[in-house]
Amino acid sequence: MAFVRACGLSELEEDTPKRVELDGTPVSVVKTEGEVFAIHDICSHANVSLSEGEVEDCQIECWLHGSSFDLRTGKPSGLPATRPVPVYPVKIEGDDVLVSLTQES
Repeated sequence: MAFVRACGLSELEEDTPKRVELDGTPVSVVKTEGEVFAIHDICSHANVSLSEGEVEDCQIECWLHGSSFDLRTGKPSGLPATRPVPVYPVKIEGDDVLVSLTQES
């Protein structure tokens, strides 16, 4: 599994998504509840950036229609979204947040 640097850990603010592009793939990196998560940045219901939404209780909310996605699994927790979005493995090395575009779900 190949990991690439997404950003610095020191660049992440708690519960504030950071959009990055890795090999042409939009990814939202989120630090919340003592962990760092990487989730595909495009909502499965509408083609909008999830990184513009809010984070609460390990969920990221799509700002357009209000669907929330679990940062651990990518599964939606409510309508209108019905399809999950991909989540990606993350590891931390020093201040580097590394993400693998191999999907966990």
